[in-house]
Amino acid sequence: MRLARWNKWALWTGVALLSLLVVAVAGAWMFLRASLPQLDGTVRSLNMTGTVTVARDAHGAPVIRGANRHDIAYVTGYIHAQERFFQMDLLRRSAAGELAELFGEKALPLDRVHRLHRFRARAERTIAAMPPEDRQLLDRYVSGVNDGINALGARPFEYALTGTRPRAWMAADSLLVAWAMFFDLQDNLERRELARGWLREHSTAEQLDFLLPQATQWDSPLDGEAPGDAAPIPAAAPGWWGKRPPPDHKGVFALAASEYADSVGSNNFAIAGGRSKTGGAIVSNDMHLGINLPNTWYRVALQYPDADGNARRVVGLTLPGTPLVLVGSNGHIAWGFTNSYGDYLDLIAVETSPEQPGRVRARAEWEEVTATEELIMVKGAAPHRMVVRETPVGPLRVIGNKTYALHWTAHAPNALNFNAQWLEAIETVEGALAVANTMGVPAQNFVVGDRNGSIGWTIAGALPRRPQYGIGSTFPLAAGDPHIWDGTLDPAEYPRVVDPLAGQVSTANSRQLAGAGAELIGDGGFDLGARQSQLRNSLLALGAQVDTGKAYGVMLDDRALYLAPWRERALRALDSDARRLHPHRDLLHTLLKKGWTGRASTDSVAYRLTREYMWAVHALLFDGVNAELGKLDEKANINVANPRWSVVVARLLDEQPPGWLPPGYPSWKEFSLAALDKVIRDRLTTGKTLDSATWGERNTLSIAHPISGALPQLRPWLAAPADQLPGDGHMPRVAGPKFGQSERFTVTPGKEEQGVFSMPGGQSGHPLSPYFLSGHRDWAQGRSVPLLPGPAVHTLTFTR
Repeated sequence: MRLARWNKWALWTGVALLSLLVVAVAGAWMFLRASLPQLDGTVRSLNMTGTVTVARDAHGAPVIRGANRHDIAYVTGYIHAQERFFQMDLLRRSAAGELAELFGEKALPLDRVHRLHRFRARAERTIAAMPPEDRQLLDRYVSGVNDGINALGARPFEYALTGTRPRAWMAADSLLVAWAMFFDLQDNLERRELARGWLREHSTAEQLDFLLPQATQWDSPLDGEAPGDAAPIPAAAPGWWGKRPPPDHKGVFALAASEYADSVGSNNFAIAGGRSKTGGAIVSNDMHLGINLPNTWYRVALQYPDADGNARRVVGLTLPGTPLVLVGSNGHIAWGFTNSYGDYLDLIAVETSPEQPGRVRARAEWEEVTATEELIMVKGAAPHRMVVRETPVGPLRVIGNKTYALHWTAHAPNALNFNAQWLEAIETVEGALAVANTMGVPAQNFVVGDRNGSIGWTIAGALPRRPQYGIGSTFPLAAGDPHIWDGTLDPAEYPRVVDPLAGQVSTANSRQLAGAGAELIGDGGFDLGARQSQLRNSLLALGAQVDTGKAYGVMLDDRALYLAPWRERALRALDSDARRLHPHRDLLHTLLKKGWTGRASTDSVAYRLTREYMWAVHALLFDGVNAELGKLDEKANINVANPRWSVVVARLLDEQPPGWLPPGYPSWKEFSLAALDKVIRDRLTTGKTLDSATWGERNTLSIAHPISGALPQLRPWLAAPADQLPGDGHMPRVAGPKFGQSERFTVTPGKEEQGVFSMPGGQSGHPLSPYFLSGHRDWAQGRSVPLLPGPAVHTLTFTR
């Protein structure tokens, strides 16, 4: 009897628990569904002056049609908020140093670094000085954002998981989103100067000239001028050369090198009408960024009448949090960006004096220091207080035993503006270049082409004016140094290239110019130049009668032209003597010799082993100095100080000067063999074989929604498939596990129907949305979809 009662009680308990579980799951499901955006029906708002329709296609890409630009700005804000609000929130909080309010004390270190710049206060000042027409456009967008987030049936799921609530959007937040891009694109400038300063203090002038070349044979500048001769190799290496790190370094520097290798890339180019099938220019762009879900960009097509009542269509990419089409085509011109890597920050060691309390000298005169207490809200803890000390030059930061002023163009009064909106109406290359030179954005390479076939390049964003130009500005400066920038250039002073004889312009983060105008940009860490060289030559090889399909294919070029000589160096070291009685070396030699595809293809073992040989050489030479540089900044390393390090090292391996042979090796051949043995050892210690070391095994996508970092158990529902990708650094198709082409588009202005596009992730940031990963597979496999959105699947109407 008791057993029967027990079984009955257990049965009912089980049923009750199961019912509770079902109710909980159903409740969670209903909550998630309630936070999905509205796709159909009618939205009525007093913030509207007319009627706007949003017609989404099968990928969720919207065509937004309205009678005026301000109504379209409102609707853009509305759909941004419903699809991407958490992404927008992270961007504004990152720039302002407010992430700890969402994530607690673990976000406090980053908040402190970013709060030093007081960008929220700068945003408020910028808003106050904004032209009335720009402010009206922004205010309409802000109204749309707040109405959009408030209209959801439930708060976005991320806030439920973090136990927080979304905060209302403000006009200053849209500027903070743009300042977040300054951190993304120019964050290495400060640590670059610190690292270069350490090298200058621990090397002779001759050694420094050799170790930090300003150009190499791989550079392909737009003005066609070849770089000068390389500096001679000094007789002896500096004392730190090849020294090993302390035993407790725990591989941090190898990890930093790996992350750096995966985080440099972007290409854009324009082919003149004389070489295209249609007679109009072809413009192509792929901006490489760290990739999360959702993607950085939100794709749109806007349709509205111009001032004369004529129909205008703009198709391209918006950055959620802002109302402007930043990259795209308007039927007359098409334009795109890559990071310019110029010299936009000075690290100035300020002077102090007991006779001048509360004042410091960074420039010629002594200047007041203003102290402001910043309050950082911390989830689950008391607010954190920090004091920011500022001068007219910039905020002060103590590093080691020195106090530096951070003099950054991001702090300039013209760092941000809404001038990018003018591109929507420009019809010629000359007009677009003039607009670009006035834009307030992180300084970018701007490439443009028009429907008449003209093409051009310039810099978009503020360029610093220096009393004296030169390499000296790339090191920490003493107070009063003539290299310190003072104000920014006038638009008429910017360098430009228009309609060159080759019928093409291209940029790939490397040196843009070798002649006149180069000094105005400076060198803030230009990429090596191998990618730009490969891009330029691939475009030349297309010849005439180029169409968008052929141009798009250039962005997918994964040929390993730069790495091929490194394979030859490895094979030279692995001669018969080196392989005798070394079966693993013998296998490595076979794999390198017979398995080379000439590409960074996913099935290539030889490519991966060659690449790992180059980075093993890096580890043996630079892990010791990286340990020293890491004391200045945890992300400072030789790669940041000199992205051209591999060219310098390749020259040493080829010329084998005895004074630069690292300590502990009897010959350069033995040094190379030590690096190759490291490749073997690192592979075998993982329990895997050399012949299974494919490039795809290492280059596997690992992109997910940021919230999965805090809640890894949700990653299966918040991540993209773990596809193996071809491509790598130093080739147009730069691809890493979490870094790569954040979009690809190719178009001839006026023929947008023939334009092509792809991007990782999808339009929506909601995992239950059909648009969370829609189109992602095309991007991963190198396919494209039409640039213009397709037939409407959902239509949402906005009216008053």
